[in-house]
Order: sequence, then C-alpha cells, then structure tokens
Amino acid sequence: MNIKQSVSAAAALLLAGTMTAGATELRLSHQWSTGDVRHKVAQIVADEVAAADVDLDIKIFPSKSLLKPREQYKPLTRGLLDMTVLPLSYAGGQQPAYNLTLMPGLVKNHDHAARMNESPFMEAIEEIMAGDDVMVLVHGYLAGGFAGKNKCITSPDDMEGLQTRAAGKAFEQMLAGAGASIASMASSEIYNAMQSGVLDAANTSSSSFVSYRIYEQVSCYTPAGEYALWFMYQPLLMNKTAFEGLNEAQQKALLAGAAKAEAYYLEEAKKEDAASAEVFRENGVEIAEMSAADFDAWRALAKETSYKAFVEETPDGQKLLDLALSVE
Repeated sequence: MNIKQSVSAAAALLLAGTMTAGATELRLSHQWSTGDVRHKVAQIVADEVAAADVDLDIKIFPSKSLLKPREQYKPLTRGLLDMTVLPLSYAGGQQPAYNLTLMPGLVKNHDHAARMNESPFMEAIEEIMAGDDVMVLVHGYLAGGFAGKNKCITSPDDMEGLQTRAAGKAFEQMLAGAGASIASMASSEIYNAMQSGVLDAANTSSSSFVSYRIYEQVSCYTPAGEYALWFMYQPLLMNKTAFEGLNEAQQKALLAGAAKAEAYYLEEAKKEDAASAEVFRENGVEIAEMSAADFDAWRALAKETSYKAFVEETPDGQKLLDLALSVE
C-alpha cells in the first residue's frame, strides 16, 4: 500500500468512526456548578434531546471549565461555541442594548419577567442577537439581592463608602451614585474577594448567593422579596447557524427540550428567592427586607444614573427603554 492509499484508508476509517458514532455533538459552556439551576436548565435540554434519539448530543462544560464567564458570547457569535447559559448583560460591551436586561427596578417580579420574555421589548433584543448569529432557546430571568460583610444593605444610604461587586454596568452606575466603590468580577469570584477583604458587599442572583456559599462570608443578606430591585436575564443561547445546520428532527427535539426547560426555569426562579433566604438564615446570617420606601429610593437613583446613562450611550436607547417600561 503506497502513502496515498494509506492516507485514504485512514480517512475512510475516520469517516466510518464518525458515522458509527452517528450523533452530532454540540458544546455548551457555562460558569456555574452542577447544583445550580442554570446548569439544571441546560441538563434538561441535553437529557430531552438524548431521549429523543435524533443523533444529537449536547456536551455540557460547567464551572467555567471551557471558557471564562465573560468570554463566551464572542465565541458563540463566531460559531466556535454552540451553546451557552449566559447573563446577557455580560455581552453589554459588544451590544450596549443588552445592558437593559439588567436594569435596576425594571422588572417587578417573576411573572412580570415572564411577560417581558414574550413582549415587543424581547423581540427587539432577539433581533439584535440575530445580527450576531445568536438565538434564544430558553428564556429566563433570575432575581437577586444584596449581601453585606459587616452590615445590612436595604437602601442607597447603606452603600456609602463600601467596596462592592455589582452584577452589570447599570447596577455599577447606580451603586456608584450611592457612594460605593465598584470592583468588577464574575459572581464565581465573590467568595474569594470577600474572604480576602477586597469586597464589603455584593449584589448577585439568589441562585449564585447559594451555589457559591456566600453565606460563609457575610453577616447580613437582603433577598428578593415583595420588593425586588435586581432581575437579570440569563437565557440559554445557541449559535443560529449551528441550529439551522441541524435536521428537522434534531431542531424539533431541541425546541421541545427548551420548552420544558423554560417552564422549569420560571418555577425554580420563583422558589429560589425564599429558599436562599432560608439557607442564609440557617447559617446564622441576619435577613433584612427592602421596604417600599427603600425600593422607591433605589428607583429614583436609577433614573438619575443607570437609565440616564443607558439612553445616552445606546443607539435607540430611549426606544428600547420605553419598550421595556411599557410591559405591564
């Protein structure tokens, strides 16, 4: 057998192996632990697709094992990554409009968040995604709150002089307006930053507060309750070209799995706020509540800081903000 024949034989064997393996593999990356609701959302989709037996496998890379938290959107747009569960505002640097999906006081509760997902506002956001060759498989908002290392945080007055982590540009602008110093980092880095004294306070989702065991580092926790200031859109996204490259049966299985995961996501998101408060309480952390007056003070501050900056910095910013505010 000559060299050319050997290469052809090797290629044939490789092809045969690929055909025997059969399934197309999609790579899904995220930053959370396997116990986190966002991992479970991804796992539901993967399990449903596997059960459909359509020669499609989803390989999940949790706990930032494939890519760093804030470095997933760009590879997704380029087709180097197939899927991710991502706080969309992490990509606000690439698309300023995404900063509106983490805007203080814009979403009131989880049912309101679900209506946002079905609104002209979300259609406008998805149109921007499509321009980046990205699509939404699973919509989802998570609520969150504040935690303080040495004090409770309920109103803007409580932030003066604190070194804090805020999830997203809009919250950073608002908290800076309240007199805080900002340290930017992923939620997965909060624990170590608090432990080392870099942070006095943090603001993130109920889920992240629990899954990253922040209760071990703080004295007081203000969970999302009757008044929730913090809602963050954290969808399961997919590269649009990758989806369109699947056959009809594979697309159908993926969308069916996504529908099941989305229903689960909403239900679990509602449970997680109260559950997080209970975990912190069980670990000896004081639980604080935000009052209506506190909420109004935060929103007034947001209008002068976050909302104003968003409109100034974002093409069609006022139009997008108005679309979001119009959702009842």
